[in-house]
Amino acid sequence: MILVTGATGEFGKHAVQQLREKGVSTSDISVLSRSEEKAISYKEDGITVKTGDYTNYDSLVKAFEGVDKLLFVSSSEIENRAEQHQNVVKAAKATGVKNIVYTSFMRKQETDNSAIAFLMDSHLKTENWIKDSGINYTILQNATYLDMLPIFIGEQVLETGVIMQPAENGKSSSVLRQELAEAAAVVLTSEGHENKAYPLVNNQAISYNEVAELIAEISGKNITYKSPSPEEYQATLKTYGVPDEYIGLFTAFSVAQANGELEMSDNSLEKLLGRKPTTAKEFLTKVYV
Repeated sequence: MILVTGATGEFGKHAVQQLREKGVSTSDISVLSRSEEKAISYKEDGITVKTGDYTNYDSLVKAFEGVDKLLFVSSSEIENRAEQHQNVVKAAKATGVKNIVYTSFMRKQETDNSAIAFLMDSHLKTENWIKDSGINYTILQNATYLDMLPIFIGEQVLETGVIMQPAENGKSSSVLRQELAEAAAVVLTSEGHENKAYPLVNNQAISYNEVAELIAEISGKNITYKSPSPEEYQATLKTYGVPDEYIGLFTAFSVAQANGELEMSDNSLEKLLGRKPTTAKEFLTKVYV
């Protein structure tokens, strides 16, 4: 039995779909949700819905009974993530889960001075907890989501004609969330991935200046890229009423990109997919045509 956590989120939905496309029977798939109501579509398709919450260890123990392989989708609650993830690993060990596939994050460094150290810390801890548990594992060190790019660019970019991010000339090796979920499904349905860590990145990295040029080419409109200081950027977002937590996240990822932390070259994703991942140009063409 394969259990997919975070099944009502975008990554989880794509993962379940990919498992089914790879021939896994619905009777061999179960999903974890905080409530049955949120996962009713799975139940209608014949997939077992188990209720559980990362913050509730006992609910996880109950949900993990009979599970052989666990697709452990990382929590989106960054502040509480470490405690939640520790519950998941402990529950998996207590119930005899045989294999954990964990969605971590790509990294080129593990130092405290990283712009996204607050994000990396819980991932590093979780990877170590999984390794120390004695459970067979595969760590998927996912790149940033390519499909999040329009949010960073701004929904009104065609009207404003400006992309503003403090990312300087840094590049990002972003990947479509759907393709990262497909890679997870490949790992869950094939052999030879035990106790390995895969950096899942797009070798065709892209900068915001190149993004601006591409959107201009695709849309026929004049699009420019400006890279203000992080302080200027934050002040501008405040004038638009953007919540502080989002301002912090957007700034951190852009500074990380400026520092070269989001660019990496690795062929693991291409090997798992059996093809090259979707490029930023291909994705942007569909969005801004």
